Amino acid sequence: MEIIDILLAASFWEAAIRIATPLIFGVLGALVCERAGVLNLGIEGIFTAGAMAGWMAVWLGAGLWGGVLVAALAGAFFGLIHAILTVPLGLSQHVSGIGVTLLATSLSYFTYRTALPDVSSPPRIEPFRPLDIPFLSDLPFIGQALFSQTAMTMLALVLVFVTGWVLYRTPLGLAIRAVGDNPSSVEAQGLSVYGLRIGAVVVGSSLMALGGAFLTMSAFDAFFFGMINGRGWVCIALTVFASWRPGKALIGALLFGAFDAFQVRLQTEVGAFLPSQVFLMMPYILSIIALIVVARKADYPKALLVPWFKGQR
Repeated sequence: MEIIDILLAASFWEAAIRIATPLIFGVLGALVCERAGVLNLGIEGIFTAGAMAGWMAVWLGAGLWGGVLVAALAGAFFGLIHAILTVPLGLSQHVSGIGVTLLATSLSYFTYRTALPDVSSPPRIEPFRPLDIPFLSDLPFIGQALFSQTAMTMLALVLVFVTGWVLYRTPLGLAIRAVGDNPSSVEAQGLSVYGLRIGAVVVGSSLMALGGAFLTMSAFDAFFFGMINGRGWVCIALTVFASWRPGKALIGALLFGAFDAFQVRLQTEVGAFLPSQVFLMMPYILSIIALIVVARKADYPKALLVPWFKGQR
């Protein structure tokens, strides 16, 4: 009964949605990149860069939404590097992505240490506060679970619908999906394969960086080393779980968030009988099982990871 009580508590789902928010940003970004045929393994470093850049901008006085913009620009910068290396130059997307992760992570830590060489603990900022939406926040259960989140969580949820609408209801979305399946047919229509792929990677990387910005500007109020903690790699797995569809991406992120929130609460109930590491690995084990079940039927972009050069047939 205690497990049922946990799952039916509004506070549980409030925590699950909060934990899922950076994953929603990240998986949307990975989805946009991969729909255009480019795997972006720079996501872990881009998360770190977004977290550091957004927090630093707010600490320097840019304001919270100014910090969000700076984080998105930082993500776009590293996305552009990855796009140039992998799209017109045709280099290995795996190697380039890992290189971007190492570069972005190291540069973020270097910038932090250079700007704050003598601090023992990171300076705090005033983060986004939970919203108090008239009437909606007072609704039973859903009011606490959904409408008492921060503005960045609401932005992530809105972006799920915007991404789905763009990909499946606009000519631009059709072109992005086509360039990830058959780039030669896109060129035959007079469209730029390079332009579409580079643009998708830049936009997708901006979304990834917002996931990192959420951690320093909404979930917490400071930047510290190791705070990304593998969330970028989780997003890559969730993209496959979602079959490259925004709606399923939202479900996957919420499931992982629920698994994570559940292990925290379960640890307080039976933590005296089992090592804490058992609970910490639970969301990852459950995610792997879900991925195995779903991935075999996933309809992946046919030109994903396949380099393409102008004039190729």
